[in-house]
Amino acid sequence: MLSRDGKKILRGVNLEVGDREIHSIIGANGAGKSTLAYTLMGLQGYEHEEGDIIFDGEDVAVLSITERARKGITLAWQEPARFEGLKVRDYLAIGARDNGGITEEEIKEALRKVDLKPEKYLDREVGEALSGGERKRIELASIITMKPKLAILDEPDSGIDVVSLKEIISLIRTFKENGSSVLVITHREEIAAASDKASLMCEGVILRSGDPIEISEFFKNRCIPCDSRVSPPKVV
Repeated sequence: MLSRDGKKILRGVNLEVGDREIHSIIGANGAGKSTLAYTLMGLQGYEHEEGDIIFDGEDVAVLSITERARKGITLAWQEPARFEGLKVRDYLAIGARDNGGITEEEIKEALRKVDLKPEKYLDREVGEALSGGERKRIELASIITMKPKLAILDEPDSGIDVVSLKEIISLIRTFKENGSSVLVITHREEIAAASDKASLMCEGVILRSGDPIEISEFFKNRCIPCDSRVSPPKVV
């Protein structure tokens, strides 16, 4: 459970992500999806108050964000950070330090996997005049270099320029192909439907989990924005 000013933001969330599974959390804006992602990552100000966060058989709820990252949990932000003066090659190398470092070829391969040409981007600055889509792809490439056990992707389609959903889904599957479990935060039913499993979230509660196509269709046809009603929809 997580609360703000006496109001419960997350309530009784029960969620399981399997090994090398793509699990999408779908819901409208304000449902608590990103809050859940930040809580799992251990961000300051998002420390949960009750319950366990079991990862690889260990309760990581008491661990800091740095300690969770060393355990293999990573988060790709919805809005990628800007690092003035830091070249892309150096930015991608930072995340791999705890895994014994990374070679130049591995950095290039990470860029190729997110459809960026190494020769064009390696020596550019992360804070340079890059588009939102370019920065988002570089952020995803940095997560790839970390080789996480669990990659949490917060709205991976956000800010990516004129790119098809097929390409976005392909980017998400790249993490699974690299051996990671993937938790995707999304409001796009197409992304949820392409997952291995999906959960519907509303007002800080997981309403249902299961077949991704059924969950995405339920969200598309029966859910309304969280800020337009007082209570969650009745689930039948």
